[in-house]
Amino acid sequence: MFYTQERDKLRQVYADVWRKARNNEPMDALEQLIARVIEDHPEYHALLNNEHHLANEYLPELGETNPFLHMGMHLAIQEQVVTDRPAGIKAIYEALSEKTQDFHQTEHQIMDCLAESLWQAQKHQQPADEQAYLTCLQNLIKEH
Repeated sequence: MFYTQERDKLRQVYADVWRKARNNEPMDALEQLIARVIEDHPEYHALLNNEHHLANEYLPELGETNPFLHMGMHLAIQEQVVTDRPAGIKAIYEALSEKTQDFHQTEHQIMDCLAESLWQAQKHQQPADEQAYLTCLQNLIKEH
């Protein structure tokens, strides 16, 4: 019950920010970041425009992508880059962006490494392995 309530509150934040963005209402710095991520995902606009869909379940085993998790990972990556935590991610992001020439595509590639890192941490019930995460990211640069 607690998880669902918190999840729904977080999802409502996305809907509220999207409403503010569409109506040109003032937004704080975090809301502006969220709005930019939403703008980069037009496939989620209808979902956010119709708030009764906010409680939808998304089942990866059925091939579904959770749009809120996806957008949240974009925000997490952006925060990691700005704070350069883990140390070195900013340089990796810049090098990968230079190769892809598309920041959104860069974040999607980084997202695969982040998702793997988080999954491994959850599976083994331990903190995320920053070195394994950075190694995965460095391998992305080598692949390009």
